[in-house]
Amino acid sequence: MTLIADIGVRKKAFIIAEVGVNYYDIASAHNISPFEAACQMIDEAAGAGADAVKFQTYKAEKIVSVHSPAYWDTREEPTTSQFELFKKFDHFGVEEYERLAAHCKKKGAIFISTPFDFEAADYLAPLMPLFKISSSDLTNLPFIEHIARNGKPIFLSTGAATIGEIDDAVQTIKKTGNEEICLMHCVLDYPTNYEDANLNMLSHLAQIYPGMLLGFSDHTRPDPSMMTLCVSYMLGAKVIEKHFTLDKSLKGNDHYHAMDPADLNRLVANIELIDKVRGGGIKQPLDCELEARKQARRSLVSRRAIEEGEALCLENVEFKRPGTGISPADFHKVAGLRLRHRIEADHIITWKDL
Repeated sequence: MTLIADIGVRKKAFIIAEVGVNYYDIASAHNISPFEAACQMIDEAAGAGADAVKFQTYKAEKIVSVHSPAYWDTREEPTTSQFELFKKFDHFGVEEYERLAAHCKKKGAIFISTPFDFEAADYLAPLMPLFKISSSDLTNLPFIEHIARNGKPIFLSTGAATIGEIDDAVQTIKKTGNEEICLMHCVLDYPTNYEDANLNMLSHLAQIYPGMLLGFSDHTRPDPSMMTLCVSYMLGAKVIEKHFTLDKSLKGNDHYHAMDPADLNRLVANIELIDKVRGGGIKQPLDCELEARKQARRSLVSRRAIEEGEALCLENVEFKRPGTGISPADFHKVAGLRLRHRIEADHIITWKDL
């Protein structure tokens, strides 16, 4: 079974803790190296229930012009130039990612890193079972085609995209022979206001791409019950991706809208509860209801003593619990039938009495 198919049929969500480059700020806050901080974040994410831990792989010179302005909330991340921001966090290379992939494997988590250039895509390919493509590269069709030719599943974020743009990206992937696609609903706004999360877009994507695996890449601030992500799961997102930090109070790139280990624990527990209470899809009596079904329903019961040969009617029967006798639903079948023998008042009438 392919990874996409496996995620599609399994009962629980596939949860991605998006570390991104948050480990640089964690390293500064804890006076450790960025690599040590990245490993610590892997440990915490895996321990809290993440299926995968995701990073971002880029070089500032390859991703952005030096003239690119900020598009995030500069009250939280004061850097006003995209180039300056990316330059602060682009120091890792293939050796570091190989070591991070090995550490993820040791902790039982899948290693993923979003590549932002062709070179990164090529050296990351052997380290990952899937590729994540950022919303920012949705229209970078040559890059998408290059990645798709690896044949690995692709999680495609769709932030700020039209259906036409999404379809162009999907068709670009499919024309390489790669059908392993998960469409990730996403809002390209940092942070995303709750009223802008638009989770019903998942239903729209499901209508346009029936049978395709869907996910949600979230940029809202974590709410106390992680309700936003839980609702996305209930609306069909089988893959859930959210930025991850060890300290939400840190200033910087993605801490202010990230979940921490406690949030992740809560999300995992909530989804487990959702799966538990959602149950099967067929309305029928459950095993746990059988005794209550018998005892809490009603039967025909004699209002008074009824003599042998006397016919049943509404004047001499009533409907009481338990439901071990003749059901009121069958009253029309027994009205007018006569008793085989005398019964006392409050007798639960059975077919043997008639």
